[in-house]
Amino acid sequence: MAYVDGFVVPVQRAKLEAYQEMSRKCGAIWREFGAQEFRECVGDDVKPGKLTSFPQSVMLEEGEVVVFSWIVYESRAKRDEVNDKVMKDPRMDEYMKPENMPFDGKRMIYGGFEMLVDL
Repeated sequence: MAYVDGFVVPVQRAKLEAYQEMSRKCGAIWREFGAQEFRECVGDDVKPGKLTSFPQSVMLEEGEVVVFSWIVYESRAKRDEVNDKVMKDPRMDEYMKPENMPFDGKRMIYGGFEMLVDL
């Protein structure tokens, strides 16, 4: 069954266009190496909660939006293979440096997930 990497990141509204540009370039690399899907979604209806919420999860600050993203692979093994190639690709070098990231990488939440239901 498919495998998914999921991400939640805070992005300054002023840097949203730069984030989108970065995502398009990086997404093309992930797809080139075998990712089946590469999705980036900007928060539209993500209100703060009483105990938990997307804004609270990334300690959202004034002027920021939540971006929810995922990458789908055919399997965990394929994900590991794809990510290894992506991280070694020189086209990724400019985005791997914290000063070049159009978001606060310290507040990013991410993880790998086994697909439970796929309709």
